[in-house]
Amino acid sequence: MNVTSTDSGTTGSYPIRTEHRDIPVGDGPAMGAYVARPSAPGPFPGVLVGMELFGVDAGVREVCDRLAALGFVALAPDFHHRTAPGSELPRDPEGRKRGFELLELMTRAQVLSDVGAAVDHLRATGSERVTMVGLSVGGHIAYLAATEFDLAAVAVFYGGWLPTTDIPISRPEPTLSLTPKITGRVLFLVGEEDHLIPPAQRREIADALREAGTRHETVVYPGVGHGFLRTDRTTSADAWRRVHALLAGTAAQPPRQLSQST
Repeated sequence: MNVTSTDSGTTGSYPIRTEHRDIPVGDGPAMGAYVARPSAPGPFPGVLVGMELFGVDAGVREVCDRLAALGFVALAPDFHHRTAPGSELPRDPEGRKRGFELLELMTRAQVLSDVGAAVDHLRATGSERVTMVGLSVGGHIAYLAATEFDLAAVAVFYGGWLPTTDIPISRPEPTLSLTPKITGRVLFLVGEEDHLIPPAQRREIADALREAGTRHETVVYPGVGHGFLRTDRTTSADAWRRVHALLAGTAAQPPRQLSQST
């Protein structure tokens, strides 16, 4: 594992330290990851951060930094490491087009292998309890990860394609159909005007969580669309409050509690 690091400062209770790590993955090349952690003696609970289409860019690193300042070891895997390692795509039509091209090259088996390696890395470095926060496609990955790994909780920011098989990571069966396998808590955050997750899909997601008996909260924010964490300060503040409460609450709980609906 290769590590480079810097000290940084951000809002929150803890000063933070950031690192780039290369994490071995069994079925492919080493996976780059951005890690932010408190500059204080640990151990601290771990949080995986699922990137958007654009890679582990400044916005994703900012999420990691904020989580670290709140007392978590935040690790953002580069899920593009097999096809375009280290890529940070521009948030414009060309960057989005390239992001979708890379997404089509990302299989469910590969993503689960990557998540497993990241979870193992966090636990091996002192974070016994692991959760995940995912943004857009990273939100889909967080939901999928919750069906396969012992994650205490996941926060899904506007995770698309869950009820469909439109992208490779949602195949062969829709990720939403795997909901009964989730054992941790789920916080699903979405904008009312999100073009990627229309009302019918939001109802499908809520119904699947309820019918599976998953402990969950679904929040639909009025007047905002996809990507509100970056674009709407008021909504972002409320979402961060909910995420922090979720992660702080699960960090204090004993491991492996079976899910019940709330």
